[in-house]
Amino acid sequence: MGKKHKKSAEPKQADSDKPQKLSRKAYEDELEKLQGELVKLQFWVRKTGAKVIIIFEGRDAAGKGGVIKRITERVSPRVFKVVALPAPTEREKTQLYMQRYLSHFPAAGEIILFDRSWYNRLGVERVMGFCTDHEYERAVKMTPAFERVILENDIILVKYWFDVSMDEQQRRFQDRIDDERKQWKLSPMDTESFNRWYDYSRARDAMFEATDTELSPWHVVPSDSKKNARLNCISHLLSQIPYKELPRPKVKLGKRSLKNKYDDKTSLEGRNIIPQKY
Repeated sequence: MGKKHKKSAEPKQADSDKPQKLSRKAYEDELEKLQGELVKLQFWVRKTGAKVIIIFEGRDAAGKGGVIKRITERVSPRVFKVVALPAPTEREKTQLYMQRYLSHFPAAGEIILFDRSWYNRLGVERVMGFCTDHEYERAVKMTPAFERVILENDIILVKYWFDVSMDEQQRRFQDRIDDERKQWKLSPMDTESFNRWYDYSRARDAMFEATDTELSPWHVVPSDSKKNARLNCISHLLSQIPYKELPRPKVKLGKRSLKNKYDDKTSLEGRNIIPQKY
């Protein structure tokens, strides 16, 4: 097992120290800059053949999905790949626990974003009784060793835990109940996690104690403010990867060829054009 990472060099936010409220313009301006840096990271990863895994964990409604969306919305899905696995099949339940995740690991030039990961066993499976005590203890023991193997195979591994307060989580759950566009996000598991707040807190604490190592530390993202959490997480992520801006060839459109010109709009007449309602 890796050496425990007891102290973090990152500044900790006091409970009474509320994040600075960002205007929409300030938020969008900063997000645009950070997304520009993510594009530079993308070129660097493709050029160097780097392999990156980013883990997003945290309570339900903590804002993981919103950050993942902002990371990926301006980059190539062939480089930044999101993995959000469903519950394991009956066959997968008989495999090595890590096996279903290994098939999604990056090849050269890829960044894999795990929207929940092998840490399910140390979190939801532990709390909900979906694994035995033996399976849980084995995962506690094996996870640091597994992550050491990842790092020794030249894969960059970054782990994030999104920390939302009890009151804010309740507000977000109620918002999902009230807004039919968000109701798909709700499940019986969400309501169960709402009722078992402190069980999840204890599981989180035990997970940190076992897996927050110097070699593979956890990074906690305070996420009561979605905008601040998104900017802080992306900024921190960029600081964890030694990328640099690489020269790129200038793209020129050139002159469009009009050879064999014909009325290609008329040729669409009679086809099934969708109704133009807007």
